[in-house]
Amino acid sequence: MNVQTSISSLTQAPSLPGPNEGYMPGWANDFETEALPGALPQGMNSPQKCNYGLYGEQLSGTAFTQPGPERTWCYRIRPSVKHSHRYSKIDVPYWKSAPNVDPDVLSLGQYRWNPVPISEGLTWITGMRTMTTAGDVNTQVGMASHVYLVTDSMVDSYFFSADSELLVVPQEGRLRFCTELGIIDIEPKEIAIIPRGLVYRVEVLEGPCRGFVCENYGQKFDLPDRGPIGANCMANPRDFKVPVAAYEDREVPSTVTIKWCGQFHETKIDQSPLDVVAWHGNYAPYKYDLRTYCPVGSILFDHPDPSIFTVLTAPSGQPGTANIDFVLFRERWLVMEDTFRPPWYHKNIMSEMMGNIYGQYDAKPQGFVPGGISLHNMMLPHGPDREAFEKASNSNLGPDKLENTMSFMFETRFPQHLTKFAGQEAPLQDDYIDCWADMEKKFDGTPGKK
Repeated sequence: MNVQTSISSLTQAPSLPGPNEGYMPGWANDFETEALPGALPQGMNSPQKCNYGLYGEQLSGTAFTQPGPERTWCYRIRPSVKHSHRYSKIDVPYWKSAPNVDPDVLSLGQYRWNPVPISEGLTWITGMRTMTTAGDVNTQVGMASHVYLVTDSMVDSYFFSADSELLVVPQEGRLRFCTELGIIDIEPKEIAIIPRGLVYRVEVLEGPCRGFVCENYGQKFDLPDRGPIGANCMANPRDFKVPVAAYEDREVPSTVTIKWCGQFHETKIDQSPLDVVAWHGNYAPYKYDLRTYCPVGSILFDHPDPSIFTVLTAPSGQPGTANIDFVLFRERWLVMEDTFRPPWYHKNIMSEMMGNIYGQYDAKPQGFVPGGISLHNMMLPHGPDREAFEKASNSNLGPDKLENTMSFMFETRFPQHLTKFAGQEAPLQDDYIDCWADMEKKFDGTPGKK
């Protein structure tokens, strides 16, 4: 397969030393960074004249009066209005938004798919394949789950979503996100968050590329409240990385595509919109290495709820009920005594979309392959297949390390509706429901019998 690679050469701020080279560490910090010395005003946000002839502009990710407002001040070569002109509507046929209830597709069921195959000539926009939608993009609640397939870099082409922030989970290949606020490179075992309203270009570092995207229409992702767990473990704030400032000063015909209320439009401009020379604030893209996630679990008996493995959560208006949870199942020790250790059988008010990054998932040793997806919609029963059940029920229990495994879950309080692509084109495993068909009746009414 021919893979087009067009790596950018943005002018970047001086690198930080050590492991944070090119990035600033921390969660929700008030960062400041400049690619040219003195480009960032000190002591005020909007001076009468900015250094280098730059324009001051604010990007707001929340309402001005929301507690803990999120905003970033940008100092750029041109104001954003120069990167926006008359828009024309375009068709992006495989990228869908909620509500998207297709009468010809049945969303009620337990579903699993093989990896979606990658074809040539796909960019970040044309290679997005929506699997499910939930909620309503117009009222800014719910989400969509996608598979991305990328072989070609975006050249003089840019994108931003007014609808959502994007949680990107690579499974194969390496991507570069050239954003207004800096450069983020990601590969499998890492994730990136691209905020709502941020302009960026996606380039292929090593392809072909495939992965998963959670499109969050609602309140942005946050770290979960840890409660009695306290300050440590799970996802630690120091492991999140925000890019340093980088900019392009290029006069070249360019296209900017915007996703707005589920529709796609494009505008033509005469320059690169990635022209922010300096910025400060707390609304920015970031990356996170999933290998730094420190699981917390049971060390005596019983199996905790999967919420114990939450990396990020997007809150809803109801305390304790997420718009979306991003949950990680990675390598860890199992030590519980007299306990059925895989996830138990259950029905859930939340809908669970799972993806396999690599390895084998303990509750489904067969069929759930790297790059594969499963969906267990709200209140539909699911759990281990017979092989996993028999093994877990009859093993001699001792300390056991789950190795070579990394899967995740996009969990939402809304039912997830399949798209036509998911129901009719994606490689659906039609026999998935049969993995429970040979579950045996083991009931014996004899008192004390196990």
